[in-house]
Amino acid sequence: MRSQARGSGVRTRKRNRLIGILSILSFCLFGVYIILSNLTDNIVFFHPPSEISKIQPGATKARVGGIVRAGSILRISAKKISFIITDHIADLRIEYEGVLPALFREGQGIVAEGMLAPKPSPGSALELAPDTIFIASKLLAKHDENYTPPEIKRISRQE
Repeated sequence: MRSQARGSGVRTRKRNRLIGILSILSFCLFGVYIILSNLTDNIVFFHPPSEISKIQPGATKARVGGIVRAGSILRISAKKISFIITDHIADLRIEYEGVLPALFREGQGIVAEGMLAPKPSPGSALELAPDTIFIASKLLAKHDENYTPPEIKRISRQE
């Protein structure tokens, strides 16, 4: 009788250990799943205009990027500007109110952060436009891959 009681105690400990290990493992896997599913929204730095259909209008902040199309910049007011970006497949109109980055110009790459508006906003430049408007809250101008700091340019000019 004693041997059966001891045997069942060993089985109970092994079973409890197995249940504990499986619980910890499943908790860790669930944590990894939550982290990875939240990261999928932030992995993409920006969407080009040709992928604008992946963004929900007015839902969440998004980033779009492309080249500022020549002749598309229109000043609506002192601080409000409207322009079109392109990825040479599709175009997207951007409206931005604020101080423009120093590198902002036609033909320059930019990334805009903001929300997609379903319809043109009042006072916008309708003649520019694709019917989809991206309302930017932040603009980042991208420099080319051959960037040289001003100090290096001065040194190279002196030589």
